[in-house]
Amino acid sequence: MESAISKVGTYAPHFSPYIKLVENEDLKTVLQTQAQEIEKFFNSIPEEKYLFKYAPDKWSIKEVIQHIIDTERVFAYRALAFSRKDVHTLPSMDENSYASNSNADNRNFRDLVHEFVAVRKSTIFLFNSFSSEQLNQVGKASSYEMSTKAMGFTIAGHAAHHLNILKERYLV
Repeated sequence: MESAISKVGTYAPHFSPYIKLVENEDLKTVLQTQAQEIEKFFNSIPEEKYLFKYAPDKWSIKEVIQHIIDTERVFAYRALAFSRKDVHTLPSMDENSYASNSNADNRNFRDLVHEFVAVRKSTIFLFNSFSSEQLNQVGKASSYEMSTKAMGFTIAGHAAHHLNILKERYLV
């Protein structure tokens, strides 16, 4: 049986909690299956909960969804750059700055759901286009090295992590 590191590839330890949520799955399958599950879950959230925050300093449900979208876009770009052997170190992402500047709470909820679906479809096309060599290519973002494949597992694990938070803390 192959180890998780050989299956997932190189990644920074701070991504481990996300990767552990999906590391035993086939990457392309989990991205596809998750898209349908997440869309269904988002569509089940009652309208009166869209702006709910489980604590004053936390994001609203709309902001959480926008965060999932924004992060998937950033991580997909990193995967693309790594797969293409980009030699530049990619910048970090300040998720709190992104959230506070997202305008998510003023957006139409259905538009957020449709945007997630569109972004995930794009991610699926991107990962389906990678060869084995490209999936194993390692690049650098911020202060860590990561493989294209690990970035894909991080995308799926990050979404799973936030779905768990929505269910456990936001009670949806």
